Amino acid sequence: MSRYVLVVYAHAFGTLATAVLAILFERKNKSKITKSILRDIFFLGLLGTLFFAGLEYTSTTFASAMANIIPSITFILAVAFRMERLDISKLSAQAKIAGTLVALGGAILSTLYKGIVVISAHRRHGNQTDGISKVFLDGNWIKGSLMLFISYLSLAAFFIVQTWTIKKYPAPITLTSLSCLAGTLLAAIMTAILDHKPASWRLSWNITLLAPIYSGPVFMTAFRPSSTVIVAIMGLLILGEELHLGEILGSILIVLGLYAILWAKAYENRRKSLEIMESDRAGGSETTMEK
Repeated sequence: MSRYVLVVYAHAFGTLATAVLAILFERKNKSKITKSILRDIFFLGLLGTLFFAGLEYTSTTFASAMANIIPSITFILAVAFRMERLDISKLSAQAKIAGTLVALGGAILSTLYKGIVVISAHRRHGNQTDGISKVFLDGNWIKGSLMLFISYLSLAAFFIVQTWTIKKYPAPITLTSLSCLAGTLLAAIMTAILDHKPASWRLSWNITLLAPIYSGPVFMTAFRPSSTVIVAIMGLLILGEELHLGEILGSILIVLGLYAILWAKAYENRRKSLEIMESDRAGGSETTMEK
């Protein structure tokens, strides 16, 4: 199936699914759509169209593992745009920086180093030098890795723009539906330019129908650390993919980096909750003394 057409249909199904939810839950929304909100919706629809191209040149396991660097990239962008403060003297900030570096290091390792085949669904035949660990310089793999990285960079930027927009237009489901609609129109224009075959748009009662339906409403929820393991197992059993040493080591580093960032965020939330509780107690004590 044409990856360009898949993106169009995925956005279209996402538009329909979220539009129904918006009508059900946000029909009383009175917020006005201004020119600045329309501009933000355009950029939200524009971001994140290279994922399927990157997936074609790499593997499902690698793409799933790479998705775990999104929090690291989002953290970097949030600091760059001053949406998050970074006090280097605090343990949580140090954990975020370390987690970001470890996750990015894992992504680089997975891209440049493939190594020996560790797990395979079938026996390997032929050249025995395949078992030698070495730097991996396959052009398609590196190209696919860059596409995935740009895709996840776009997705991190999507979160930043989305945060700005939702403050101006506090109707998240409607905003999601409009963003999907913008993505549908932009992807359709790109597909018309890059894929001229009318047959590419044909859907049948098979995987070509299931893929865009799945990719529309629930595409984002698939990106979780546990999915990396599940995707690796399914890739082995269903697609006959192989797991290389570089992918495994890189995936481990990426997930470790991700959990370092998540731990830091949870630690900050606990500290804020304690500070609020102490402030409330102090306020209550002062009120009692005054009485």
